[in-house]
Amino acid sequence: MAFPGTFTETTLAESLPDWSAGKSLIKSPRFQLDPLAFLRSQGESQADWEGLLQDLYRRGLEGKHLALIITDGCAGLAAAIPTVYPRARHQRCWVHKMRNILEKVRKADYDEVKRDAQAIYLAESRGQAEAAFRNFRARWRRDYPSMVRRLKRDLPELLAFFAFPRHLWRKLRTTKVIERCFVEVRRRTRPMVCFVNVESVDRIIYSIFQRFNLEWKTRTLSVFTQAA
Repeated sequence: MAFPGTFTETTLAESLPDWSAGKSLIKSPRFQLDPLAFLRSQGESQADWEGLLQDLYRRGLEGKHLALIITDGCAGLAAAIPTVYPRARHQRCWVHKMRNILEKVRKADYDEVKRDAQAIYLAESRGQAEAAFRNFRARWRRDYPSMVRRLKRDLPELLAFFAFPRHLWRKLRTTKVIERCFVEVRRRTRPMVCFVNVESVDRIIYSIFQRFNLEWKTRTLSVFTQAA
């Protein structure tokens, strides 16, 4: 994530044994949520994100069993992932993508576009999802050509979750599970307006994540435990 500025939701999923994936910044072998790192940055360029990912790599997250990385639509992060973790699958968040799809849709078309787009990620298989996209494209490409082209471009990363067990799909297709972290960071930092120095920002953000780590230490991600 980048601080200060926009908050990009990132999920790294460490496989256990060779199929499983998790949420937050990493799903540890204990099937827990573990925020691992943050980076203060003026932007979210590929170089900024490579710096964060390379730091994780140097600290031990080498990616030998890294199964899935889940992100929002940040282009810099998407470009950085293959340079540091080229073997990991990349899943784009469907919540963020749906917002992008619907933000410029006419009110008269809103409900139908939403329903047709949802049919893609709610499909029973990747093949059916691809068929649902073809139906979506056939119906809406004349009215919304740019939106349909972008959806086609992003489709492989939007459907990565289908490679995992079915009961995990709902968890893996969005970054929802870590939203609480970002809500709490915003809640704590925005009222402060300004900080005495850089170190004060680091201390506040570190304390927020450390509190989450302590809260989650005894919590198990039951959906992944069941899958194991």
